[in-house]
Amino acid sequence: MRTLLLTGPGGAGTSTLAAATALRAAAAGGRTLLLRRPGCGPAGLDAVPGLVVDAVTPLGAVESLWASADDVLAAVPGLTPPPPSSVVPVPGAGQLALLARVARAAAGDEADTVVVDAGPLEDGVALVGLPAALRWWLDQALPTRLRVLAAVRTAAVRSGTVVRGPLDTVLDALPAVDAALGRLVLDDPAAVEVRLVAQARASAVPALRRAVTALALHGQQPAAVLARVLPGGGPGEWWAGRAAEQERALAGLAELAPLHRVRETAAEPAGIEALAGLLPPGDGAAPVALLPSVNRREGRRRLVLPLPFAEREGLDLTRWQDDLVVTVAGARRSLRLDSLLRRCVVTGGTLADAGTPRARLEVTFTPDPQQWPADLLAAEGSSS
Repeated sequence: MRTLLLTGPGGAGTSTLAAATALRAAAAGGRTLLLRRPGCGPAGLDAVPGLVVDAVTPLGAVESLWASADDVLAAVPGLTPPPPSSVVPVPGAGQLALLARVARAAAGDEADTVVVDAGPLEDGVALVGLPAALRWWLDQALPTRLRVLAAVRTAAVRSGTVVRGPLDTVLDALPAVDAALGRLVLDDPAAVEVRLVAQARASAVPALRRAVTALALHGQQPAAVLARVLPGGGPGEWWAGRAAEQERALAGLAELAPLHRVRETAAEPAGIEALAGLLPPGDGAAPVALLPSVNRREGRRRLVLPLPFAEREGLDLTRWQDDLVVTVAGARRSLRLDSLLRRCVVTGGTLADAGTPRARLEVTFTPDPQQWPADLLAAEGSSS
């Protein structure tokens, strides 16, 4: 299943271009599913052959999740949970609802292409990072040591030496949760393409640069920038000034990802044909994942994390047990270190080529003598 995720600043036309993208996919002959927010996007798409449109509501997703947890809630003594119709959604339920719907589409093989209208930039970036965030919270609630104890308890329950309780109901649900999170892969450009939508205005460039940095933290980079542009040839001083600003903005947007110009229309596209004609031909190739790499030199190891356009302001780096926690562009990710780096201490960190497409975080690790055997430590020191 191929997933195309569109996001952009408010008012950039994300919902309209998501609908146009879904139309193109359906016209190519594949089964297409368009996921969008209620009330967003043009009408009339339900009649397009091969295209299914689903308006994803946070309220409906929360009610469905609550209903599916009946067994767990009922197993807690003295707890009287409210019915699903009385549950109040928490902040961020919109992204969770979209994520759950994408997972359900993948599990049920509902479509060849899923187009996601992820809404404003902040919501789109949060959606990409949500699977990793959910797994982090699951690891905090049930870390490895507790899972080992849980396995022992499960064996004891099966043997009849321990009475089954509410905890066992939670443990029974854990494999299904792990499997669901395993299907929610949004940080792999080979499976999920992120397309940024923006008007060709000066204010759009810094906003999208920041989004590109935040996406890179999660391993993603945009496959394209869909820039809405005015038609040329307008008379007068105002038009000349606006055209000059547009060209400067387009130059900045072109640095972020392959640029596709979408010509502005005088009114909202009326009809399927007008909507389908918005996008320029060709989708382009999907980008590669931005993964951290580790190299070894002179007894030290250096972890390099690509962060295009990252700035030093707002960049923070901490070490928490076996994780390296990076905060940049308003986003945060906890990176699990490999077995060798866990035995090292962080001795340095720098942001190289800040503010450029080549920006990267370089973190230096030195072996901890207390955790490395003497022979391995000597081998580390002798390498170059």
